Amino acid sequence: MAATGKNTPPLAYVRFGENPLRRIPQLFIGLALYGFSLSVMVRASLGVNPWSVLYEGLENYTPLSFGAISAVLGVLVLLTWIPLKQKPTFGTIANIIVLAFSSDLGLSLIPEDLGLPVRIMLLIGGIVLNGLSISIYVGARFGPGPRDGLMTGASATSGKSIRLIRTLIEITVLIIGWLLGGSVGVGTVLYALCVGPVTQFCLPWFAYRAADERRPAAEAAPAVA
Repeated sequence: MAATGKNTPPLAYVRFGENPLRRIPQLFIGLALYGFSLSVMVRASLGVNPWSVLYEGLENYTPLSFGAISAVLGVLVLLTWIPLKQKPTFGTIANIIVLAFSSDLGLSLIPEDLGLPVRIMLLIGGIVLNGLSISIYVGARFGPGPRDGLMTGASATSGKSIRLIRTLIEITVLIIGWLLGGSVGVGTVLYALCVGPVTQFCLPWFAYRAADERRPAAEAAPAVA
């Protein structure tokens, strides 16, 4: 994922062997928090993000858990990378596995049928935690997850903007999930409006800077004759 604005730090893939003791824990913490944030929004029962709508919808038709469905769909989405000439990374595989376990763990820990005030707090907290967790695991720079790779690959292949491709994917997933019985509500809209700004705000705190990006500007600048 490349930087998209002047205030966005570098986010392109950094090779696995560079500072792994700093980056691997960050990756796993971010992914675990992301999966947990999905379960928080599910238990809020006020509407979830588009992919979670699809996971919930499929739960109505399969014996699989929420997390297991996310993992199966992650693998299926990964297959779409082949014609897009995308290559999975360590971060891609970790994304599939950790999200599945952490979201199911969260659902087992958070009770159902909570009162409305608690559900509102869960929704707000879940969205904030989701945006924070995205900035943490993306900032580790181990490569995109399956869904982000689909977005960037489709954008590169079609020549269309990432914004357009992302919007089309999210709308498609949302409609399918809704038709299957997934929960769409105020939380879905609030998530769409808020998660981007939260992520953007938090990214500078967690984005790893590669060795060549940490060089002083004077060293990186070309000599002037």
